[in-house]
Amino acid sequence: MPYVKVWLHFVWATKNREPYLTDDIREKVFKHIFHNARDKGIFVDHVGGYREHAHALVSLGVDQTLSGIAKQLKGESSHWINQQQLVPFNFKWQHEYFVVGVSESLLERTRAYIRRQEEHHSRRSFNVEFAEMLKRYGFQRYSDDDE
Repeated sequence: MPYVKVWLHFVWATKNREPYLTDDIREKVFKHIFHNARDKGIFVDHVGGYREHAHALVSLGVDQTLSGIAKQLKGESSHWINQQQLVPFNFKWQHEYFVVGVSESLLERTRAYIRRQEEHHSRRSFNVEFAEMLKRYGFQRYSDDDE
C-alpha cells in the first residue's frame, strides 16, 4: 500500500473573472465544493475565496491527478450552482486554474490565507494578485489557442 502526502493549493476564477460569487451565495458554494469533493474521495482541507475566485487546499490521493481534481471541483460545482439556480444566468468557471505544491511547514499559513480571502481582497484585487503569483512561481501564460 502506498503512503502519499502531497498538498496542493488550487486557485480558479469565475468566467471572465466576474464577481458572481456574491455574499449571499459564496459560502453555500464553498461548503458544497468541500462536501461534494469529500463524497467523491477528494480530500479537501479548506475551501474559500472571494467574489470572482475560489481556493482549495487538497491532499492528492494516490490515484488522483491535478487535472482530474480541477475538473471535479470546477465542473461539478458549476453544474450544482446552475441546478440550484443560485444565479440568474448560466454560471461557468474560467478554463484556467493555478496549482502549487504546499510544504507541511506552510499548511497553517495556507489555511489562514484561504480563510482570510474577504479581508485580503479588500486591499488587493484578485487580478493583481493572480498576475503576481504567475510571475513569482515562474509560470508562462498562454492563450487558450495554444492549448
